[in-house]
Amino acid sequence: MTTDTDLPSPASATLAQADAAPRRRGYWRLWAGVPRELGFLILTMPIAITGLVLVSTVFFTGLGTIALVFGIFVTVAALYIARGFGVLELVRLRWAGRPAIAQPVWNRDGRERGFWGSLFAPFADGHYWLHLLHTLIINPIVSVVTWSLTIVWLSTALAGTTSWIWRGFIPDYETDFWVHEVVLDWLFPNNAFAIDPALGETVFEIVVGFAFLATLPYVFHSLTLLHDVIARGTLGAWRSEVLEAEVSRLSASRGAAVQAEDASLRRLERDIHDGPQQRLVRLQMDLASIERAIERDPEAARGMLGEAREQARETLDELRALSRGFAPPILQDRGLAVALESLAARSVIPVAVEIGLPTDAALPASIERNVYFVAAELLTNAVKHAEASGIRLRVGLRDTGATGRWIDLWVTDNGRGGASPLPGHGLAGLEERVRGLDGVLVVDSPIGGPTSIGAHIPYVALAASDQP
Repeated sequence: MTTDTDLPSPASATLAQADAAPRRRGYWRLWAGVPRELGFLILTMPIAITGLVLVSTVFFTGLGTIALVFGIFVTVAALYIARGFGVLELVRLRWAGRPAIAQPVWNRDGRERGFWGSLFAPFADGHYWLHLLHTLIINPIVSVVTWSLTIVWLSTALAGTTSWIWRGFIPDYETDFWVHEVVLDWLFPNNAFAIDPALGETVFEIVVGFAFLATLPYVFHSLTLLHDVIARGTLGAWRSEVLEAEVSRLSASRGAAVQAEDASLRRLERDIHDGPQQRLVRLQMDLASIERAIERDPEAARGMLGEAREQARETLDELRALSRGFAPPILQDRGLAVALESLAARSVIPVAVEIGLPTDAALPASIERNVYFVAAELLTNAVKHAEASGIRLRVGLRDTGATGRWIDLWVTDNGRGGASPLPGHGLAGLEERVRGLDGVLVVDSPIGGPTSIGAHIPYVALAASDQP
């Protein structure tokens, strides 16, 4: 039996976290994002003004010459340029640390439109006009405000906190107006403070500078968030498109599940035809021969009965082996954990089993059957192809909260590696089966080994009243 030192621990699979709830950001985490947000905000107005000048010039030139045919081409070019500036804004927001915004589906039907279809497509696509609106009006106005606040906040913070350094280099001049005195008179009316004007002004500037510096990450984050909200409303995919993509994904998953199930049934049919069915035909012929020979040669008939008994035993063993692939009685009677341990015990290569399933795990029967089937297939592949001396099987549950509950199955061997889900091979069929369950199959198998294959399948826990 192999130990944990014989086989490397498989890495956790990287699952899509598109719907993950945003974590609460602490003050110092906000400071960590300041450089990226500053880079985004500083470049916002120059890019917005460039987009305004370029797109407005091309767009209004196209409108003015649209009666001359070529104006249509110029107008379309303006729409494509606006689209480019919109995509640039989404990329910049991603670089600034904001969550990715789903981009519009520009060619929804996926068909070849031809030259004229592609030419007039932007006129009928609302996303192009929203990108144009964002480039010509929304972004220039918003960017002027956010860029100005960025410059004011940054310059005040830097100038105030360094006032004690550079104030001595400013020539003295006579004035009757000191900002710190105005503030003190407002805070403490009729005060009689006697403060050196230069010292008071320096201290006041330092206090203001540190106040602006302390609030700088909040301001930068809020301004970046404002651009993010606007971009999500004008530049991102519509909710109907997201739902359409989800429907397409679910349809593909259902198709993959149907194909995987069909392939499994065909293989089972082939295995039954090539194995037990042929043995039963031979057994029938042997029984007929025994029936003919039982009176004229009892000794020969007795020998043939022994062979027939052996044929019946082998047929029964083969049927039991086939039944383990889809619905073994032990799985229904004693649960997934015991079924996996029994599966590992029958392997010709030693298997170290790590079961992380709680005794009260509320797993649907369909999930248990599929996990058992995937484990059986992975162990069979490792025995047949890996040339391994040890295998480890791990299974456990995981509750991510944001993406729901998952069951994780890992099969790791110390064989020669090189496994990949090529079309027409066993791993490809397993990948289709897992994808049909809305799960993920992860294959890590470098040449020379070891091989780690993980199946990550989501599930909905059964209510207590639904459990058997």
